[in-house]
Amino acid sequence: MTDNHKTTVPVWTLATADVRVPGLTAGEPMTAERLAELRGVLAVLADEPIVTLEVHPLSEKIDRSRGIPLDAVSPLAQHLSQFVTQSARSSLTVARATASGECLYRMVVPAKVAAQFGQGVVRSMVPKGGASGIYGEFVNSTGRIAAKATFVPVGGAAAAGTVGGAGATAGVAAAGGAALTVAAPLVLMAVAVGVSAHADQKRQQAIGYITELLEQLQEDKLDDEHSELDGCRDAIDKATALLLDQGKLGVSLGLDSAVHAINTALGKADRRLARWRNALDGLPEGEAVELGTLTKSFPGIDDQGGTFRTHLELASLAIALKRRVVVLQAVEHAQSDPGNPFENFTRALERDQRRLAELETGIAGVLVRLSALELARPNGLRPVFTTGEVDRLMNAAHRIHRLGDGVTADSRATDVAIEIARGKDGSVVVFPALPA
Repeated sequence: MTDNHKTTVPVWTLATADVRVPGLTAGEPMTAERLAELRGVLAVLADEPIVTLEVHPLSEKIDRSRGIPLDAVSPLAQHLSQFVTQSARSSLTVARATASGECLYRMVVPAKVAAQFGQGVVRSMVPKGGASGIYGEFVNSTGRIAAKATFVPVGGAAAAGTVGGAGATAGVAAAGGAALTVAAPLVLMAVAVGVSAHADQKRQQAIGYITELLEQLQEDKLDDEHSELDGCRDAIDKATALLLDQGKLGVSLGLDSAVHAINTALGKADRRLARWRNALDGLPEGEAVELGTLTKSFPGIDDQGGTFRTHLELASLAIALKRRVVVLQAVEHAQSDPGNPFENFTRALERDQRRLAELETGIAGVLVRLSALELARPNGLRPVFTTGEVDRLMNAAHRIHRLGDGVTADSRATDVAIEIARGKDGSVVVFPALPA
C-alpha cells in the first residue's frame, strides 16, 4: 500500500454529535505531522468524539482475507458510499481521489475514545516464534503512504440522507466556524467491525498456539476446553453478520450457549490466576527458586509446551471471544436508541471490558514476576551434576525469563486506526483495528 509519488489525500473530520471545535481551514494542505497535531487538538477541545477519515489509493496486493467483508447493501457500506458520493459533488479533490471506485479509507479514532474500548483491545501482535516485531500486515499499512502524501482537509460536504448502522443520519454541523460532518453511525460501525476483526485475529493466533501445545500434551480435559471454546465461533460469526446488517439477534443463533461457554472459560482463567498469584506470593522474597518447586504450581513452565502455557493460551482465546461478544452487545444496545448511538456504544463497551482488562492485567503481572525469578541449583547429595541436568536448568531459565517478552508494560491508550477497503461494487472489507 505504498506510493512512490506525491499523493493528495482528502481528510474529513467526522463528529459523532453536534459539537463546537476550533475553526479548521478547509482545503489548506498539511503534513502527516500537522494532521496528528490536529487530531490531538480536536480530542482535547471537543466535547464529543471527533475522528478523521482519509482516503488512499488501494493496492492490488492488499490481503483482504484478514478482514471482515460486508456487501454493498450493509449499513456500513451504504453509509460510506453515500458519504463519499455527497462529498465528491462539492469537492474536486475528493472526486479525483475516489474516481476509480476502489479506495482504502483510514479512520483514526482518538486515544481518549479508544481507551473506552478497554485495555489491550488494540495492540500490535507479537509474531509467532519471535519476541520482537509485529505482524507483516502492519508493515505495508497506510502509514507509509502518509510519508509521501499531502493531506487536504475537506469541508463538511455530506448532507443528511441514508440511514446508517444505528438508525441515525449523517449531517453537517456548524462548529466554531468550521463545518463538521455528523456521522455517528459511520463511526460506530467502523469501530465495531474493526475491533471485532482485531479480536478474531487474536482468536486465530491463540487457536494456533493451543493446537500445537495440545498435540504435545495429549491432555483430554484441556482438549475439551479448547473444543468447547472453538465451537463458539460459529454462533459469534452469525451474530456478527446479522447485527452488521442491522438485524435482530434471536435464540436460534446459539449465542446464549456460546456466551455461557466463554464465561465458564473466563471463570476458570480467574481461578487459575488466583492460584498463580498465591504461588508467587508464597515464594521466599529475593531468593533463588528451585525448578522443582516452581513446576509444582506452574506445570510444564520449563518446557516449550506444558500445561501452564496451555492455560495461558486458553485464557487468551476466551478473552478474544468475549471481546467479540462484548462488541456485539454494545452495537445492539446502541441500535436500540438511535438518538445517541455512539455514546450508548462506548458506555456499554467500557463497562463490559473492565473484567477482561483486569484479567489481562493480572496475567501480565504473573508473567512479569515469573520472568524475573532466579533459578537455584537443585538440592542434592551429589556435588557434581550431569551435563543433561545443567542443560535443562539453563534452558528452563531461558524460557522462564522470556515469559515477560510479550507483555506490554505501557498500557496507555493510543490512537486507533481502522482501515476499510471499498470495491467498485460498493462492498467493503474492514481490517483489524491497529495502533495509529
